[in-house]
Amino acid sequence: MNRMNRPSRYYLTVLLVSAFIPLSCANLNLGDLEGILNGNAPLTQDTVAKGLLEALTIGTQRTSATLSKEGGFSSNSLLRIALPSELQQIESRLRTLGLGKEVDRFELQMNQAAERAAGEAIDVFASTIRSMTIQDAFAILDGPPNAATMFFKERTSQELASRFAPVVQSAMEQVGVYGVYTSLVDTYNAIPLIKPVSVDLEAYIVERTLSGMFSVLETEELQIRQDPVARTTELLKRVFGSRDTR
Repeated sequence: MNRMNRPSRYYLTVLLVSAFIPLSCANLNLGDLEGILNGNAPLTQDTVAKGLLEALTIGTQRTSATLSKEGGFSSNSLLRIALPSELQQIESRLRTLGLGKEVDRFELQMNQAAERAAGEAIDVFASTIRSMTIQDAFAILDGPPNAATMFFKERTSQELASRFAPVVQSAMEQVGVYGVYTSLVDTYNAIPLIKPVSVDLEAYIVERTLSGMFSVLETEELQIRQDPVARTTELLKRVFGSRDTR
């Protein structure tokens, strides 16, 4: 009995595959079938959406991990939380009074409070990702370089702020921010003929934590979009690699 040659086997296989393709896929052409047989079928909406969700999950996890570790804010010159503007005007006066170390400690403690709060973001981001639609995914994928960051900023800022607030408050109590702040401000306010100052520290640190988080998230998003090395899974390489050639 003669063996079936390769072309014959190939087209028989194509026919068999065609017979079992669902009616919803009836518009697949021969090139699509070759892709299925070769294991590199065209990207479907579902595959692309999964790739984007995976990218968002990785990006948000990296962001939260980066900022919640020790020095996440305090060791980064671009993210470090400085004195509130209301206190910057009195900083030099406090330092001339010999309170320079206290001012530095106060800044460090504010950053430590922000680092503790940043760890709360993972659950909020994950919940937002799970609620995304395919339309959301494609709008982000085909949007501007910071489309995902802006999406999260719009959808999560309010919840993140409410999650951060009690963590910041607790952290400020644990690391002694309130005590240092009270000491510094009371010393300054006791100076004759000056205008007393007061700051809502909790709101300030929460706002700066959010700002730092979205700044880092934007950087993560740009890396995944533009840098093949940042695509750490095969799905990311496939989905975003297909965008590189556009």
